[in-house]
Amino acid sequence: MKLVTYLQDGAERVGALTADEKALRPLPFGDMLAVIEAGADALVPAGEEVPLSAVTLLSPIPRPRQDVICLGINYRDHAAEADRYDKSLAKERPETIYFSKRVNEAVPPEGFIDSHPGLVQRLDYEAELAVVIGRTAKNVPAEKAAEHVFGYTVFNDVSARVLQTAHKQWYFGKSLDGFTPIGPCIVTADEIAFPPALPISSRVNGELRQNSNTSLLITGIADIIAELSAGMTLQPGTIIATGTPSGVGMGFDPPKFLKPGDVVECEIGGIGVLRNTVK
Repeated sequence: MKLVTYLQDGAERVGALTADEKALRPLPFGDMLAVIEAGADALVPAGEEVPLSAVTLLSPIPRPRQDVICLGINYRDHAAEADRYDKSLAKERPETIYFSKRVNEAVPPEGFIDSHPGLVQRLDYEAELAVVIGRTAKNVPAEKAAEHVFGYTVFNDVSARVLQTAHKQWYFGKSLDGFTPIGPCIVTADEIAFPPALPISSRVNGELRQNSNTSLLITGIADIIAELSAGMTLQPGTIIATGTPSGVGMGFDPPKFLKPGDVVECEIGGIGVLRNTVK
């Protein structure tokens, strides 16, 4: 099931896409976090179909309860390009690299990435598979991690490279307003074999930049959930962005950073395309 949050007649609602993805069926929940807490087995669409042309899609979780948990340098080819760009980004990686990303409001599909003129130089994109936790996870062994996944979505970890490297820790350079496009939907976990082996790509103004597969994660989803839940409780609705493959702007020679007017499309097979414009 593909789940969406949408705006209709000034009200924010949730629904499930029809098979042809041209319409949706409303769900009897106040928001996506309530949907996640209820669980996929409780999702029975109610009401008549609504054409997608009659609504505005929002990010599936417009206002996450907590910072997004992110993984850095989690594809080997991205580690190599990061090292070429700045050796401080991809230094020896004996353990998984985690960082957090503050999100006041997630950027919706077809929404705008804020370029923050005067503050940001070297604006970059990162297509990522994001995992949405569905059940409270504490001390979860890797072999049971899949039981705690509600679903998956597409995530663009927009990054200000100068701020990211200048402040050593990545929080500021990753967390500016308008830096977190998420969507267009959440695909429930029953639709995707675990662990996901999905094609992942990005395009800028139609040019293919990233082209990989989520099976190539260095630290896989089961190990991520096991490692994190050994020391912290992961609540339903927690978003974990699993890292990006090579082909980001800083990886080119010369680099290909974003500028106002650029259209960025992040795509994951079986989930959809997250399209945003830089302003």
